[in-house]
Amino acid sequence: MKRLYILLVLLLAAVTINAQPQGYYNGTEGLTGNALKTKLHSIIKNDNHTSYGGLWDSYYQTDKKPGTNFVWDIYSDVPNGTPPYQFVLGTDQCGSYNGEGDCYNREHLWAQSWTSNDATEKTDLHHVYPTDGWVNNKRGNYAFGEVGNATWTSRNGGKLGNNTVSGYSGTVFEPIDDYKGDIARALMYVSVRYYQEDSGWSTSDMTNKSLIKDWAMTMLLRWHEEDPVSEKEINRNNAVYGIQGNRNPFVDYPEFANKIWDPHWDVEENECIVVTVWPNPTTSTVNIKGENLEAVYMYNAMGQLILTLDVTDSDEQSSIDVCGFNSGIYFMNIVSQNGNSVLKKVVVQ
Repeated sequence: MKRLYILLVLLLAAVTINAQPQGYYNGTEGLTGNALKTKLHSIIKNDNHTSYGGLWDSYYQTDKKPGTNFVWDIYSDVPNGTPPYQFVLGTDQCGSYNGEGDCYNREHLWAQSWTSNDATEKTDLHHVYPTDGWVNNKRGNYAFGEVGNATWTSRNGGKLGNNTVSGYSGTVFEPIDDYKGDIARALMYVSVRYYQEDSGWSTSDMTNKSLIKDWAMTMLLRWHEEDPVSEKEINRNNAVYGIQGNRNPFVDYPEFANKIWDPHWDVEENECIVVTVWPNPTTSTVNIKGENLEAVYMYNAMGQLILTLDVTDSDEQSSIDVCGFNSGIYFMNIVSQNGNSVLKKVVVQ
């Protein structure tokens, strides 16, 4: 199940690989745990934030619903449905508010009270979203979680109430399912971006300085898997990169989350299959070499299966003719006879 999830999210993310500067994630290959976390921190810490007031202008690029002048507010949006209300960018900025639907403000998904509240994390677009001011206030600095008995419910279904996730039973805010993955990846980003830069940060029900507590990380990894990276997140990540010069690695490469925080990752996913794919990039032929391989499944950047190759009887090496393929990015899911698999990106020129 995990391998299938990784395949799907990588295929979705593939369409934006060219938005990354070449070599942006160099040095992360083969790393897991704190080694990967440390390396990613060194990559994404080189940012240049706007001012707190400048966030309002940035939202025109990062959080505008396509083809409209409305804010893409995760606290009021109803995917595939009709939102109860929508905010016009600029026109409906808070000020004051008396109820839900009055205006939008700047929601720190990683609450300001959990940090030192300095200008860096306070203005980090990767986790400061435009959201309904009233719902933002209701959420306050409560942890995110999964609600049992709701004491309050927003008009799009967000809930405030007692947490049902093992490890913490206090009050939490639960967003709708469609945005749980977005929030999980934003919080993971903060944990890595400010890793070892958190001396003035506080402890919360969900966090200890820039670390996410075990009960919460278990839940966030599940949210991350159940609500994979969306086109909205990909576009937002690209827009934020254009403004402040760094990226959310968990949007670009969702498997980084499990490689850092899932203690079973090495056992379940990496024990096993060594494959060489060359030349890459290629213009004519792709060669695949590995021991005890069973099959190769090739997908285009839209996630469509375009080729299946049985390699059970091959002598360790097989080839695929790509002369008729359009130029672009493709993925090979290479499966071994013992059930393990590895995903390889191939560029056809």
